Amino acid sequence: MTPEENEYPVDRRLDRPVDRAVDHPADGPADQVVDRPSDQPTDPPGDRPADPPAGHLVGHSADHAVEKAAPKTTDQSVERTADRSAGHSEQRPPTLLRVLLERLNWAKFAVFDVQFSLAARRAAKEYGNSRVGNVSVSRITFKRWLAGTQSPQGDAATVLAYMLGVEVDLLLQRVPSREVVPARLPHGSSLATARSMDALWSSSSLSPSEAAAGAGGLWYLDGMRIFDGTAVPAQMYEATSQDDVVSIAVEENPHLRAFVAPARRALLIASLGGSGGEGLYVLDSARARYQLDADPRGTLPIPKPYRLDDLTFGIVWAMLNLEDSLLADDHILDSERRELESHLAMPRSAVARSAMPELSRVGAAWLGSYFCTLHIERHLGEVTEPPFHWTREQTGEESAAWLFFRHKHEHLARTAARRADPSVRPGHAFCIPEKAVKDSEPYERILLFLNVALMEMHGLSVWICAEEEYSQIDEFVLAPDDRVIVANWLRSDGIWRVGITDQRSQVRTYTQAIDHARARSVIDGPTSAHRLRALADYLSIDWPWLLRRCQELGAYGSSGMLRPRSRLLSMDQLDEVLRFVGEFDPK
Repeated sequence: MTPEENEYPVDRRLDRPVDRAVDHPADGPADQVVDRPSDQPTDPPGDRPADPPAGHLVGHSADHAVEKAAPKTTDQSVERTADRSAGHSEQRPPTLLRVLLERLNWAKFAVFDVQFSLAARRAAKEYGNSRVGNVSVSRITFKRWLAGTQSPQGDAATVLAYMLGVEVDLLLQRVPSREVVPARLPHGSSLATARSMDALWSSSSLSPSEAAAGAGGLWYLDGMRIFDGTAVPAQMYEATSQDDVVSIAVEENPHLRAFVAPARRALLIASLGGSGGEGLYVLDSARARYQLDADPRGTLPIPKPYRLDDLTFGIVWAMLNLEDSLLADDHILDSERRELESHLAMPRSAVARSAMPELSRVGAAWLGSYFCTLHIERHLGEVTEPPFHWTREQTGEESAAWLFFRHKHEHLARTAARRADPSVRPGHAFCIPEKAVKDSEPYERILLFLNVALMEMHGLSVWICAEEEYSQIDEFVLAPDDRVIVANWLRSDGIWRVGITDQRSQVRTYTQAIDHARARSVIDGPTSAHRLRALADYLSIDWPWLLRRCQELGAYGSSGMLRPRSRLLSMDQLDEVLRFVGEFDPK
């Protein structure tokens, strides 16, 4: 492959007239160093070289279109002769110089010439050497540099190193290349649907075909109050509808394999836009990798329940934010968890957020929640009568802990097992003011709903009061022996603040809060179905739609859509609560 065949379109913002030194004759002033050969052979014009073959090796992103070569010029003919005489082969890896210039969009001589002249002037000023400011490079020399058949010398080498910030010896080194398998550009309606998600969900920013078409874009998922925010590689493919699945065509398998091969988390987004359909469907790359290995010559099916909507987006948004932060904090959390015993031995304990500044917000929330759970269970001891719980969740982001933290699931199971009489349901109270509901996104309200449904599924009767003044009450457990176990981690200044008291005045305050929530619950009802239906109305969630979607997603399981990687998280309880909700009567 000749160098000019591998050029890229010029960034027209750079290809504009500038005040720079013009070419100088060979007999110019003595202090003028010009890197131009005085004797340039000429070859007759020839035919245009062929376009590069598909799947060619490149050392750069695949989103730049390959520019067709112009008719041969004198410099280009000389360059090809020089390349052949030096044993040049298009199979050789590119030089670091070529890779850097292509990434900067400076690999076209017209652009490089401008940038080099500007760099020469800046270098002359910085080094106090006017001679350096007059250095220029001919087209043929530039091509030889790119090909690695000629090394920059003298002042030209000085300017080039200054321009790119890399020593010349390194610039001429060969760098590894990898084959980039291109993907088909998504249909225009598919791209429009993908971009509309950013308007539908404020925490979403999806670039399905940028910045490297064929190599995957990024899906940014912003946090609000607790989540740190994350980004996941995402690639869009056209699909067709077939019964209960959408299928990505077998022609996409080469790119699919390349995209899902790395062990990192990535998502496939299938669209029906090209076939006249609607909707986007999401699949974990690990699941896609398994399916491609099982049937390498078949289409890739994605269940239709994995369609992106408020339910599935909320799950993806919460799960990825939690997991990426916990994986980033994994070593620190493991170390801190081993040191908790000394704190548990004390009746009162508090840890400031500043004590562990290296933890992410999610990491601090997990540690606080984990310690508070240990504190509660330690002080409940062998109690067999059901205690009353009060927790502080008001949004879906806050509720994600109950839906995904493994220690929360184990705590709910132990709470249910603690009851000596299964007919006696313990109570669980929240304060969720109307303002908190109005300020929440629809997908957040669905996560909050699933949190309450999870507790009902485990045999707790949930009460919700709406008075704002109860929002600041501590998270606590009212034990049957008139003790209050305080365990704050949510919306707290520190990572946790815990304590225990049996003073009558303090116990009375917490008891009154429980009594108020029980008497003034906005979701009062005799059964879980009645209470959850009332909750859906309070949160402005379409009840029949929610039941249908929970039933669909629960039947397939959410782990195919999104597989957990952190040992601290689990989606088993989420799938169970989806099936639990899906069994209710939509009428």
